[in-house]
Amino acid sequence: MVSVRYDRRGLPRFKALMASAALLAVVAAAGCGSGDGRVEAGAPGVTDKPCPEAVNKDHGCIYLGTISDLTTGPFRALGSAVTKAQRAFWDRVNRQGGIGGYDIDVVTYVRDNHYQPQAHVRAYDEMKDRVLALAQTFGSPETDAILGDLRAKKMIALPVSWTSRWEFEDDIVESGSSYCFEAMNAVDYGADEYGAKSVMAIHYTGDYGDDAAAGARIGARARGLSFTDVPTTQGAAVQNAAVQAIMTRKPDLVVLTTSPDDAASIIGRTVDAGFRGRFIGDNPTWDRSMLRDPSASAIKSRYLQVAPWKPYATDSPGHTAMRQAVGRTEPDDNLVSGWALSYPLKAALQRAVQKKDLTRAGLFAAVREITYVDYEGILPSEAGNSSGTPNDSAFRKTVFSRPDEHEFSGLKVLTDFTEGPTAKGYRLDRPCLAGP
Repeated sequence: MVSVRYDRRGLPRFKALMASAALLAVVAAAGCGSGDGRVEAGAPGVTDKPCPEAVNKDHGCIYLGTISDLTTGPFRALGSAVTKAQRAFWDRVNRQGGIGGYDIDVVTYVRDNHYQPQAHVRAYDEMKDRVLALAQTFGSPETDAILGDLRAKKMIALPVSWTSRWEFEDDIVESGSSYCFEAMNAVDYGADEYGAKSVMAIHYTGDYGDDAAAGARIGARARGLSFTDVPTTQGAAVQNAAVQAIMTRKPDLVVLTTSPDDAASIIGRTVDAGFRGRFIGDNPTWDRSMLRDPSASAIKSRYLQVAPWKPYATDSPGHTAMRQAVGRTEPDDNLVSGWALSYPLKAALQRAVQKKDLTRAGLFAAVREITYVDYEGILPSEAGNSSGTPNDSAFRKTVFSRPDEHEFSGLKVLTDFTEGPTAKGYRLDRPCLAGP
């Protein structure tokens, strides 16, 4: 296992973080399972037999599926870390006694989608009759490719994508703010902190990039700023049009919704060519590897990240539990994503067990009744509300950070959870990319 990297200045803080993690582990071990009697197995993915790697040998097993970008896709760093964190999350649940006489298995049905919708569909078809729900469905276009079947089966799925469209899908249980609200907050931040008068959105096409571009457009309109939309495709070698658009228009603020590699290419090439504006990228746009890129100097001086939660080394009970559960590893903010998005499914499973209806329909109903989720401080509890209308339930607050190689995971937090005036006042009656 890879050791944590840190300089001597970070040593006291690292020891404090690990000491807190050890204390939390003791407290967690004192907890108990969810109920004395086991709810009868009555759905695909729920069995009275123990899990293959059971922590509690006398428990049944709930199988959850994972379809992620793990090896060759542009977001493999995010997908691999999310998958690792989710495995640690559910192992912790099992070690605390499981849920309703069941252990949770997120190991048996893990498949790689290579960030390709066709591969995602093949993986889903292979596991859909063998799992109760999806602990992870990675990517907006990939999830969209299986959405019809998820609806038909009333199968709950946790997306590793943050399009505002998920607010309108009852089977999709998201955590954190959408790309749309991230971009609105980015524009408000740019206007307030940098005095930006012009905004450009450079983004992939599809739900991922288009949702963020819509948010940037809404933010620019609300603040009276000029706006330019520049779609692009994957691949650092094909960013010439994006670079040319920046150098021609010279916007004050560029909102990026790409992969980390493409973001590094765009930032490095434009700053080297004399561009003096600022960049703000959403959560999947950032990876710590950008600090090792040849454009690292430009990234550190011109780039900010807007994200749905705070980074790896944050002092909260949830962050501490995550660090203890994943063990000694390279600090990675992507681990926080995998850990945080798992809480609502845990809450829904507990509620379904409480109502003695551990079926897909029972889990679906449980999700719609949840008004808050205990994220152990990673997110405010109201971020887990899935019982209201999309406008009422949508979480709009984000966190801004800047790259800093001296921080454990390469990001230094600049703000607490905050929402700008645009996001706060926006009425979400339809997905942002659907237009006004």
